[in-house]
Amino acid sequence: MAEELIGGSQLYDEDYRKAQERLRKQSEEAVREADEARLGDDVSVLIADDQDLVRSGFRLILSSYDHINVVGEAGNGAAAYDRALELHPDVVLMDIRMPVEDGISATRRIAEDERLVGTHVLVLTTFDIDEYVYDALAAGASGFMLKDAEPDDIVRAVRTVAQGDALIQPSVTRRLIETFVDSRVREVRAERELSGLTDRESEILKLVAHGLTNEQIAEQLVISPATVKTHLARVMNKLDAHDRAQLVVIAYETGLVTPGQR
Repeated sequence: MAEELIGGSQLYDEDYRKAQERLRKQSEEAVREADEARLGDDVSVLIADDQDLVRSGFRLILSSYDHINVVGEAGNGAAAYDRALELHPDVVLMDIRMPVEDGISATRRIAEDERLVGTHVLVLTTFDIDEYVYDALAAGASGFMLKDAEPDDIVRAVRTVAQGDALIQPSVTRRLIETFVDSRVREVRAERELSGLTDRESEILKLVAHGLTNEQIAEQLVISPATVKTHLARVMNKLDAHDRAQLVVIAYETGLVTPGQR
């Protein structure tokens, strides 16, 4: 039955709804095809770890996969930053605990350098629930993974981060943030920053913080994934966030989302 609108217009009839649904599905398919096409591009990787054996192991693993190109190595954070400026890799596999300069400081410098806007950091860690990992995400890392992860998972993570996505394991990342956010002082700048968001942008930021993908957000809000991406780009610009992972940290640290909230 048609839905009566003010003024007697019957725009929202069943045919209209079906047409809208077809358009939404076509948009989703276009976004999916674009994402799949990007998977065929070569991904350049810089490996930063202070242990030679670890770097050699990751190089061996990554080099055995198509479209993954290890372009360099670094033994500390300072060298990782310098090599990133030289090589402009798509992804930096960054250990946290390194001499000279730790991975957190190096991650922050990479994330804040306008010359490295296309470079994303994937943090390597021994423990998933680790305060240093939290600090790395807050500094601008796109995600994190365990050093003993399966080769296929490592490559999948690298490709995901190279595409500009983040939160490789949303549930674990959310648990990590919830574990440490209460021990941090909420930033005074938070309310001022969030006040610049529209209601829709705040709504999408909350869903991102809960670990939903663009497709899941689109389905829940009945909009296209392309529209979600547009909103997210605006949110990142307004909050000066490097990527999705930082948005999650900001959402919790500002109190927009609270631990345990679903």
